Amino acid sequence: MLNMAQCADSGHSALSIQHSTLAQRFSMDLHVSGHVAVVTGGASGIGLAIARGFAAEGCHVALWDVARDVAAQAERLAAEFSVKAVGCTVDVTKPESIAAALEATTSSLGPIDHAAHAAAIGSGKFGFPFTNLTAADWPRVLEVNIMGMTHIAHALAPSMVERRGGTMVFIASVAGQIGSPTDPPYSASKAANINFAQCMAKDLARHGVRVNTVCPGMVQTPLNRGVWQAWHDQQPADQRKSYEDWADEKVRNVVPLGRWQRPENVADMVVFLSSARASEVTGQTINVDGGFVMQR
Repeated sequence: MLNMAQCADSGHSALSIQHSTLAQRFSMDLHVSGHVAVVTGGASGIGLAIARGFAAEGCHVALWDVARDVAAQAERLAAEFSVKAVGCTVDVTKPESIAAALEATTSSLGPIDHAAHAAAIGSGKFGFPFTNLTAADWPRVLEVNIMGMTHIAHALAPSMVERRGGTMVFIASVAGQIGSPTDPPYSASKAANINFAQCMAKDLARHGVRVNTVCPGMVQTPLNRGVWQAWHDQQPADQRKSYEDWADEKVRNVVPLGRWQRPENVADMVVFLSSARASEVTGQTINVDGGFVMQR
């Protein structure tokens, strides 16, 4: 029979174990360390922030990008976070380019657990009204933003299905939800991204593969600056504004939180959705927009 001291010690030990288990359950360890993540558009902007987010959690990362410095970016990432990283020159409109990168990635890092697709372009024109553009301004945007996503999905899904697990997160935009007139081809392509991701989520759920979409709001990227430039160039000289003034006014007018979103904010959401902490989340469109869509 246990004496009172033994009972007290046993109770204390049991409670300690319970607390330890709860601490592990509710810690913010995302449990992706040692996994392999591919990030398209990973050499700059939101894509690079996502790659850094994965690497910070201990993931080995492959950067796929058309940029010439993609290999150098991968080397810097590996050195900074002490993970494995590879940089592959990839044109997402060319399936053969993706296939070569996939082979190089799996040979160097192993099977792919997570994919984040951030590669995208805009038309380079200010599309309000849409007649500022011509039909000829559309095909390249749709090819990169819609068919690029399609090629990535077809390349990566089969191995995830075979392994009975994996995640894909596609970077769309709030412009794909509100019919933003700023750049109609871009907005339309991002709406297509959201829709196709939902189709994929339904198809792949039974195989243990989760698919979600993240929609950035106002993020200062080269693409955003290009929108300002297109707007600026068509304004009368006395109505033009600097990028800083134009951007500040726009953010204050349309974002309830009153500030720019940063690439790192988007990256945090992408990495979370890719993690075991979001194991029951699929087919969702998550806005990282400071409340922009809510206000509309």
